[in-house]
Amino acid sequence: MTLEEYERITELIYKRTGIRFEPNKMYFVAKRIEKRIEALNMSSVKEYIRYLYFIDKDGTEFQNLVELLTINETYFFRDFPQLKTFAEYCLTEVAERKAKVGDKSITLWSVGCSSGEEPYTLAIIIREMLDNLDSWNISILAVDIDTDAIEKAKTGIYDERSVKYVPLEYIEKYFSILNDGKYRISEEIKSMVSFSYLNLGDRLSLRRYRGFDFIFCRNVLIYFDDISRKQVVDHFYIALNRGGYIFLGSSESLNRITNAFKLKRMGGNLVYVKE
Repeated sequence: MTLEEYERITELIYKRTGIRFEPNKMYFVAKRIEKRIEALNMSSVKEYIRYLYFIDKDGTEFQNLVELLTINETYFFRDFPQLKTFAEYCLTEVAERKAKVGDKSITLWSVGCSSGEEPYTLAIIIREMLDNLDSWNISILAVDIDTDAIEKAKTGIYDERSVKYVPLEYIEKYFSILNDGKYRISEEIKSMVSFSYLNLGDRLSLRRYRGFDFIFCRNVLIYFDDISRKQVVDHFYIALNRGGYIFLGSSESLNRITNAFKLKRMGGNLVYVKE
């Protein structure tokens, strides 16, 4: 693949999704494009580019490529210290505040949910932490750009690697072990989460999402350049209720993106809140 070919493909990805691949990702991108060229029985990158730009009218092949390029490692209870802060401090605070005014609803948005480990983890935490759960209206909306990952999430079936950090008591309580050694999440947890497709680069679709008490967008913004990152974060501010919290990946920060959120120390961890 030439640099010019690389730039034509990555520019198309950027225009449609906001995801930016820098020149140092050329080898990574090229290897995955090779897989798509082989799958389509094509003979060159040039032919593939022509297909993406002029023949792939419904975007099916573009979607296949994006899904290959945005694979992210995920597992249940990832970044446990952050989840502990959410459970013991942020969730408790929001629930108590809302209950005092007779509002028994809590809404969460898992952005870049991949194959579902994060939103199902949040569902388990809520079920464990909230008293009289039946009196609450809990809504966990999980979105991703990868349609294959969403379909896997809907099945609720995982291998041993995905559940390696799940406490044993939760395995026994919320999972059943299948004959092939895989783990199936319980229906009571599955029923708490709804999954849908979302391209964060599609600003029109993004506007439909608002009214959340918590937003989890962990290890997603790393795929975006500064401009796209700011557009997404600006919408997160609009979408988050006052007093709501946003959680990013452990290596991510909002410092260079916006000063709209207040940085707050809770349980030994720093969290962002909308005042």
